[in-house]
Amino acid sequence: MTDTPQEHPLIWYGGRLFRPVTTKGQSETTAQTVFKYEQKDALVTASYAGGDVRLGHLIGLVNKDGSLDMRYHHVNMDGEIKTGTCHTRPEILPGKRLRLHETWQWTSEPKTKGTSILEEL
Repeated sequence: MTDTPQEHPLIWYGGRLFRPVTTKGQSETTAQTVFKYEQKDALVTASYAGGDVRLGHLIGLVNKDGSLDMRYHHVNMDGEIKTGTCHTRPEILPGKRLRLHETWQWTSEPKTKGTSILEEL
């Protein structure tokens, strides 16, 4: 099977808002955390805040299959700077809303791994 645009349509993330609906692991995001995505070509960025996160940012690239490889950093409510990596696989829901399946790992302490599911608002 080849990786063609017909098999893996490029998903546009720009202008979309997301919120976590499930998380497994030592995440600092909660149902009160809102992510606002922007996109220019294959470059995707997002800002996020709410819940245990004072302010955070994501930066990443869209792969040919529409998935994202990203890095993130944020300041939590305790005033700590946290960093990590994330791979996101999109799922298209009815009405063309997106559900994002994330696998992430902290690069700052505690350096643990986890998963999250975010849904478009």
